[in-house]
Amino acid sequence: MIVDHLGRQFKNMRVSLTAACNYACTYCVPNGKRLLRAQNELSATELLKAVVILQKAAGIEKIRITGGEPLVTPKFDDFLLGVMNLGLEDVSLTTNGQLLCKKKDVLIKSGIKRINLSLDTLKPVKFRQISRSGDLKTVQEGIEMCLEAGIKVKINMVPLRSQNADEILAMLDYCLDRGIELRFIELMRMGHLLHGSEFHRDFYAMDSLLEQIAKKYEFTRTDAPYDSTAVRFEIPGRGDFGIIANESEPFCRSCTRLRLSSDGYLYGCLSSSNRQFIGDLLDLPSHLVYPKLQKILVSALHDKKLAFQGETTVMKFIGG
Repeated sequence: MIVDHLGRQFKNMRVSLTAACNYACTYCVPNGKRLLRAQNELSATELLKAVVILQKAAGIEKIRITGGEPLVTPKFDDFLLGVMNLGLEDVSLTTNGQLLCKKKDVLIKSGIKRINLSLDTLKPVKFRQISRSGDLKTVQEGIEMCLEAGIKVKINMVPLRSQNADEILAMLDYCLDRGIELRFIELMRMGHLLHGSEFHRDFYAMDSLLEQIAKKYEFTRTDAPYDSTAVRFEIPGRGDFGIIANESEPFCRSCTRLRLSSDGYLYGCLSSSNRQFIGDLLDLPSHLVYPKLQKILVSALHDKKLAFQGETTVMKFIGG
């Protein structure tokens, strides 16, 4: 087991199946161009091999399947069905929801229990303005499909002062009415938002969110797991919501997350562009692969920061 001086170790891993995305959200890419698959992306079989060796070497217990947008890649079905058979404590999926209905059969067959869905507005025109693609109605149909199939849904919303801050309460009501936990995500200083005025123009802090919600609801802060990314709140008799407060209340000191990119690189921290390639280890015999991997994991853990600092890396490339 690899542990740093703060007691942090890798327990959760985000696996990016592809860097490609069918959206081009304003807070993700600056020019409206959709992200494409990376060169030399690993196959579903190779990504599964990587999960297996990291499960053993680092003690990975939970996997989040991410992208880009994971549902756009042909390898999604095989990876999902494969990873569900690895005996992990938890497997979840992050998606924009545009293709959920098309993937209904494989989702149900896999037995996956929960998904996180990114949705920033309930207004069709504004939806197209923010995502620069897609269709709100199709996403909402995907949400209802998952709920009917017994798949737990969490919705992630990034409040932006210039675009959707007026929908904070509307989105909360939409989720509470459906038994969905809404998680507000503070805008992150990643990629093109690391420098310049856009971040400061649109950033909406946790205090401002709570002030808005308090206009309609009484709520109390509740306990969250040690390594949770979200600060959680309960609205008595209605449900829960969370805030991923990257700037206001960073979770870095208890972070257990490791990220595997679609082209075989490990990232230990979102605030570091340092990465370690493991694609060349996948076919090595055990007596060679694990000593090499241990050194890589020690280096990746050393990259973790004490507080979120932002990075030039585009988060979609490394699995959100």
